[in-house]
Amino acid sequence: MIYDPLELTTELIKCRSVTPRNDGAIELLSEKLENIGFKCEIIEFSEEGTEPIKNLWAQIGEKSPCISFAGHTDVVPVADEDSWTSPPFEGKNDGDIIIGRGAADMKGSISSFVSAVSSYLNECKKEFQGSIAFIITGDEEGVAINGTRKLLEWMESKGHKFDDCIVGEPTNPNKLGEMIKIGRRGSTNITIKCEGVEGHVAYPDLADNPIPKLVLLLNELIKDPLDSGNEYFDASNLELTSIDTGNLATNVIPSSISATLNIRYNDNFDKEKIEKEIHNRLDSLGFNNFELSFQHSGDSFITKPGEFVSNLEKIVEKHSGIKPVLSTTGGTSDARFIKDYGRVVEFGLVGKSMHKIDEYSNNNDIIKLRDIYLDVLRNYFS
Repeated sequence: MIYDPLELTTELIKCRSVTPRNDGAIELLSEKLENIGFKCEIIEFSEEGTEPIKNLWAQIGEKSPCISFAGHTDVVPVADEDSWTSPPFEGKNDGDIIIGRGAADMKGSISSFVSAVSSYLNECKKEFQGSIAFIITGDEEGVAINGTRKLLEWMESKGHKFDDCIVGEPTNPNKLGEMIKIGRRGSTNITIKCEGVEGHVAYPDLADNPIPKLVLLLNELIKDPLDSGNEYFDASNLELTSIDTGNLATNVIPSSISATLNIRYNDNFDKEKIEKEIHNRLDSLGFNNFELSFQHSGDSFITKPGEFVSNLEKIVEKHSGIKPVLSTTGGTSDARFIKDYGRVVEFGLVGKSMHKIDEYSNNNDIIKLRDIYLDVLRNYFS
């Protein structure tokens, strides 16, 4: 049985799987994979204060090496369905493109995964030296608590291992073949809060304005760069994202002020080193009447170019006519969890329409992506 990637993309888009809702997407993939010989398990994880999430592990073969395909069936919400040229959960195929929420991020890639594997198993008659696995979550676009991270822990507890993994995130900015992600920057959110004493602006001696304190702190953080980058990463970047006093009056000195910042850092840092760097900068001012907190979403990582990456480069160039850039740019992805268990790279469809009205993917791109994944399998087990 060989699956058509375009038909499967439409089937998946019809599942209204807005995080944390599943709407049958995980079950659909499980059924498709079981039909071609995979052993599948749907595992639901939950945690107090969060919604339960269904995830899928699937594998065919038991020997090494094992290549895994990873991705997510959940999608971001649609704000105004009437603003779409066709219903966002219809998966309309007009012959050139498929329009629908998740067409680019990343139901089109998952469909290409499944189609490529079905084609490979058909041509090798399920006889190959190794194993193929799927790691699919329904929680990538949400809080990412009950998804890939817990699924990987579950796999480890069951003795399920993989050597290499391709994540189907939409890595290409404008054309299929432009970019392979071989790493990601780490991400940390920082909150700084300064307390003062509220009072009338005409009587500043009776108040204590916290705003100048915060200005000093922020200036100390942003005046010097964190680093200058390295061979694989751009310079780490600190961005101020919010300053808030909650003060609606023009004649009142506020009692407190807070600021939030985000740092996207390269592999010169990890979460402990980035915290130490921030503390060192602020401590240099010599006062401590402020509160500082950190929220980490993942450290940076790099899969340094080797045989697996090199072969993927050649295959992508063969099918797209473009020599891909090996990149570590962009936001976070579930690759930040996968990298602790095996080598991981990301390559998927074109991402310029993801999370937008009329999200779409070109039919030819979905078919080419299927062919790229198919050649990866042929090469991997040759």
